[in-house]
Amino acid sequence: MGGKQRVSIMSTVSLGTYDFAPYRSLSNAELHERIQKVRGQMGSKLLILGHHYQQDEVIELSDLRGDSYQLSKMAAESSDCRYIVFCGVHFMAETADILANRPEVVAQRDGQRVTVVLPDMAAGCSMADMAAIDQVENAWEDLGEVIDTNDITPVTYINSAASLKSFVGKHGGIVCTSSNADKALKWAFSRTSRVLFFPDQHLGRNTALTMGVTEEQMPVWNPYAGDLGGNTEAQLVDSKVVLWQGHCSVHQMFKKEHVAAFRENHPGIKILVHPECMREVNEIADVSGSTGKIIETVRNSPAGTKWAIGTELHLVNRLEKEHPEQEIHFLSPVVCMCATMYRIDLAHLCWSLENLAAGTPVNEIRVDDETAKWSRVALERMLEVSK
Repeated sequence: MGGKQRVSIMSTVSLGTYDFAPYRSLSNAELHERIQKVRGQMGSKLLILGHHYQQDEVIELSDLRGDSYQLSKMAAESSDCRYIVFCGVHFMAETADILANRPEVVAQRDGQRVTVVLPDMAAGCSMADMAAIDQVENAWEDLGEVIDTNDITPVTYINSAASLKSFVGKHGGIVCTSSNADKALKWAFSRTSRVLFFPDQHLGRNTALTMGVTEEQMPVWNPYAGDLGGNTEAQLVDSKVVLWQGHCSVHQMFKKEHVAAFRENHPGIKILVHPECMREVNEIADVSGSTGKIIETVRNSPAGTKWAIGTELHLVNRLEKEHPEQEIHFLSPVVCMCATMYRIDLAHLCWSLENLAAGTPVNEIRVDDETAKWSRVALERMLEVSK
């Protein structure tokens, strides 16, 4: 885990009208009913966003379902929305606030901001935490002692804090998602000869390998390794992509042995993985792609297709339920789910919604104006290259 993130939100936890403790004792049925009541009261002004990795009972009550950027973009495009409750993790709620409260859009709403709420402030992302802003700033300074940072484009995965998106925006860089990382890297290489990619080393490596960058040209920067992130000056001088030593705790669990076992025990099975998986898994999979691509691949496959899928457990289980005509397995024998995403449950959702309806929102996420401005610059670059 990385160092402590610099705070990039203005508002903090509010006590609200209702305490959380009593909600723990309510049944899911009662929580469901009370959540539906608030949804009925608030109508189109409220959007509940459910990330694909959420529990089924939360997804069932979500107005929109998708990946982190897709959800934020859809919510920001809603003319009626005034309140967003993001059932995801912290960086996702930050992105929603950044996009939904663009200055020109706030002006169109006569100065009214969209309130963004995260039902449980403990819902973070271990990958995002592996690259703290202070660590990245220090790495940038250290890199400048060996190579000209004017010849490095920083690229951050969208699974990162707003402070990192802002850093990238200020330094001529770009944000990417797992579905457009190749376009972001091509854009970066059109500007400079090197890239600093964070926080997920596997997405960066897997993408760069398809573009002809070799493993030897991709040193890994370890923020805890002391001088030059544990690299020699020669390694950095010869580099094309400097990878940050970060990873997704879920996708790190999948091993090449798991792939071999499924192929041996289930003849004809296809392996479908997320590019956050390690290189040795990604390279031997039949299909590698973003969460959206994984869902689309299964949806478009004929009955009788057999899959072993290497991504978050809740999503794999949901795909299995939604596609009984296919044979779907979770790639790892070890249960691995996004534990921080799992913190968002019906109790937290109901508590946050009822406080919102009472006019005393809890866990409001608001990115400060300067951070939001530069984050939007980096996000807009991503949108431009993805057209």
